[in-house]
Amino acid sequence: MADANVALSSLDDFIAHSTEMLFVAGGDGALLQWSDALGQTIGPALAQGTPLTELFHPEDRSALSKRWEQVRGSKDPIHVHGRVMSAERSYKPLACVVRSARSDGLVYGSFRDAPIGDGALDELTELRARDRMLRALIHALPIAMWAVDPDGTYLYHEGKGLEAVGHRPGQLVGANIFELYGDAKAAVMAALAGHQVHGLADAHGCVWESWILPLSEATGQVSTVVGFSLDVTEGQRAQQALQTKLDVIEAQQRVIRELAAPIIEVWDGVLALPMIGVVDSARTADAMESLLEAISSRGARFAVLDLTGVQMVDTKVADHLIKLVRAIQLLGAEGIICGIRPTVAQTMVALGLDLSAIVTKANLRAGLTHCMQRLTARPASRAGS
Repeated sequence: MADANVALSSLDDFIAHSTEMLFVAGGDGALLQWSDALGQTIGPALAQGTPLTELFHPEDRSALSKRWEQVRGSKDPIHVHGRVMSAERSYKPLACVVRSARSDGLVYGSFRDAPIGDGALDELTELRARDRMLRALIHALPIAMWAVDPDGTYLYHEGKGLEAVGHRPGQLVGANIFELYGDAKAAVMAALAGHQVHGLADAHGCVWESWILPLSEATGQVSTVVGFSLDVTEGQRAQQALQTKLDVIEAQQRVIRELAAPIIEVWDGVLALPMIGVVDSARTADAMESLLEAISSRGARFAVLDLTGVQMVDTKVADHLIKLVRAIQLLGAEGIICGIRPTVAQTMVALGLDLSAIVTKANLRAGLTHCMQRLTARPASRAGS
């Protein structure tokens, strides 16, 4: 018994005066003993019974806690990298090795400075940087980030977008997405099958654009589905408002076109189309379509094109007008052009258009008089015969 006490005393003395940063902790992680070298490095933060995790940076404690569970069930040493509070009251990157002693249930470990270029530390640093960037995004943008397991149970639920629906971060963790949002079942099931899903959905009075992604294990089996849902309500409302304005403008333009080239039935079988203002190819094409439809539906025998209000036409428009008169003739009606101004007449002559088969009159009155005479002459001719 005396020999055992001497041995323990010698071990305590060795640990206390070792030039290495050594420590002894209980199975629960509470510090029991440490070397002078570790005390000088850590400083006043070291105290009997202090949990080892409290020495680490808050962002690194979760990783240490998970590895600590492995320490108690394994005889192999466990390596942990992290930032540890130093005597200068700043966090210092250190590498920690811990191992459990089955004889007494204690955990023995040591710290050392993390070497420059340490692969594990570099990876950990990169992961922390990514985590900070991700958290900055989900807390700055109107986005909700969530994750569910294969059963649809929420594992993660955070983001600034939750404010719009009155949810707190993590509020839905443990709840089932299929029970809360039945419409999302098809998308989540598709992700569980290994497909990426993108689409719009309404929820809580907001419009969400979601990207749903599968996360697979090394075996290829999907273990988690991650979703990014962006609140696009304002954008959708703006788009709908813009579409409404465009529809109104289109309706107004349609009315303007109809007013700019109204088809007037001045007498049974006689239609008049007054053209006013600037006449271009588009207006002429619309007028041609409307006039031909009216002649066909009403059985008109005469169509009078009044160009009194037209100051100028280009060569394409003049050609369209001639084609319109010929199209009227093909429908069995007679096309009459009246009110041609000198500038328009010069354009038609410059084009070399053949107007010999087209009736032209000086004004609308003369054009309508021509139609009345033709209408009254036909019955008289049949009575004389």
